Amino acid sequence: MSDSKERKSLEERHQMSDLERLRHSCAHVLATAITRIWPDAQLAGGPPVENGFYYDITLDHRITPDDFEKIEAEMKKVVKENAPFEKVVVSRDEALKLAESGRLGAVSERDVASRFKVDLLNDIPEDEEISLFKNNDFWDLCAGPHVGRTGNCKAFKVMSVASAFYKGNKDNESLQRVYGTCFKNKTELADHLEKLEEAKKRDHRRLGKELGLFHIDEAVGQGLILWKPKGALIRRELQDFITKELDRQGYSQVFTPHIGKLDLYRTSGHFPYYAESQFPAIPERDTLEKLADENASCSILTNGLAEGTIEGFMLRPMNCPHHIKIFASDQHSYRDLPVRLAEFGTVYRWEQSGELGGMTRVRGFTQDDAHIFCTPEQVDDEVASCLDLVKKVLNTLGMEDYRVRLSFSDPDSDKYVGSREVWNEAEASLKKAVEKLGVDYTVELGEAAFYGPKIDFVVKDVIGRDWQLGTVQLDFNLPERFDLTYVGADNGRHRPVMIHRAPFGSLERFVGLLIEHFEGKFPTWLAPEQVRVLPLSDKFIEHADAAAKKLADIGVRVSVDRASEKLGAKIRLARLDRVPYMLVIGAQEAESNTVSVRHRDRENLGTQPLDTFIQNLHTEILERSL
Repeated sequence: MSDSKERKSLEERHQMSDLERLRHSCAHVLATAITRIWPDAQLAGGPPVENGFYYDITLDHRITPDDFEKIEAEMKKVVKENAPFEKVVVSRDEALKLAESGRLGAVSERDVASRFKVDLLNDIPEDEEISLFKNNDFWDLCAGPHVGRTGNCKAFKVMSVASAFYKGNKDNESLQRVYGTCFKNKTELADHLEKLEEAKKRDHRRLGKELGLFHIDEAVGQGLILWKPKGALIRRELQDFITKELDRQGYSQVFTPHIGKLDLYRTSGHFPYYAESQFPAIPERDTLEKLADENASCSILTNGLAEGTIEGFMLRPMNCPHHIKIFASDQHSYRDLPVRLAEFGTVYRWEQSGELGGMTRVRGFTQDDAHIFCTPEQVDDEVASCLDLVKKVLNTLGMEDYRVRLSFSDPDSDKYVGSREVWNEAEASLKKAVEKLGVDYTVELGEAAFYGPKIDFVVKDVIGRDWQLGTVQLDFNLPERFDLTYVGADNGRHRPVMIHRAPFGSLERFVGLLIEHFEGKFPTWLAPEQVRVLPLSDKFIEHADAAAKKLADIGVRVSVDRASEKLGAKIRLARLDRVPYMLVIGAQEAESNTVSVRHRDRENLGTQPLDTFIQNLHTEILERSL
């Protein structure tokens, strides 16, 4: 990384730490206000989080949005006091005495202990400093840091309230989690709130339902997407687009099963390295019946599957072991390489129910996955080709505001397979490829896959949110674990290098992002319905059908609105459905074989010959114009 990039990265981290400090301090302002309004509130923790902060509390009163105005009014009083945040270092005994007297997380002593603070104190290691922070009459157990005074926290807002388990453990008590946000000034706060309102308008879950794109059904399972016909059309167009590019680059399409034997994933390392992110293993039926007959406990089954003494299967969390086995099924010469295998492969990850979110966080998703098996000498060119493909995908869809992240291993972590030397070689190769690409990048340690480092494309959407989409990964480890070889020019056995790449990443996430990015107004080539013909009355339906047929004959997705509504109502409905083009046909148009063209976002485009419109539309679709 260049010196300028390092300086920029350090400055960004410094700015972020300042904002986190401000939000951490505002969490104390929130807690002060709540304990003044409800003195019996018991406080747990209140950290800064992305875009704000929260505080977990237990309270007999159920906080609702109706209480937010009252809480904010009390917070304004705390801010106006402009009290300093004072750090007080105490002994463990002094801290416990204050907690047991109810003084921590409170504005006065109480008859009951601050029980969460007592518990949190017991979690602090013996050799660690214990500090309290005080602002006016409010005391809290906290390591800091904070801004200077409560008066610095002027631009804030209480955002929402939700339920949360203490310490995130479902076996613990359920608390009320009050969320807030805070910015350096009111202008930045107003800008953030405006973006949130815009995000609500663009929410893919709402638009997906309104536009009939996808459905999630409890009977099927949360996190499992049912693609409806219109959504499936968008997915098919994306798949066709990338498939044409892959055909040009010499990829071979393959199909593999959604399930595999546990030994396959033991060899790859996904089992057990991915243990917390995968669905439970599935024992063989005969084994399950035998264990049931023996009244064996669940722990015997679980341990046996984990240790390999009991065989079973697994819903695949990755496609790569299957592609590896396809490569290994034939003998390869260096003349055959690179071998490029591609598949729209569905994989399954176990996500906690609270982490699921529409199409962007799911339990079953399809990757535009491919694996390249090449010689070490071919790595640079193949990685460069993969990066060019990701760039083409993003540029075609107008997502040109992105950054590149090098996701490297953490040298101090033991979660990665393979030697340090191999990792150093792989990371150096990816860094070289990104520098050759000529884009700004950052390095993030600890974000690599367990088998190799990654180049991730992080896209900023139209309202400024970051999404990690396309990825290119370099892997020296899985070829070693599966003992993959090819015959070199010296007739000796050599180890190939493996490249994992997915320009879209997850099709579910990508389409969810596109819905929000375009606010459901997809470019014409992607739109589920590209043209709607609007006859002025029933006597022009025959002409409308003829126009629709000419469009359908060249592959345009077109419909005719046969309703007996007035033209204004038909136009409003077409715009609500985000149809790019409307063709109005009345007496004049029917007689002259023309159409009156309207666009969903623009004024009337005027009357033109039907053939002219078809030619222009055909060009727009072929060029994938935005």
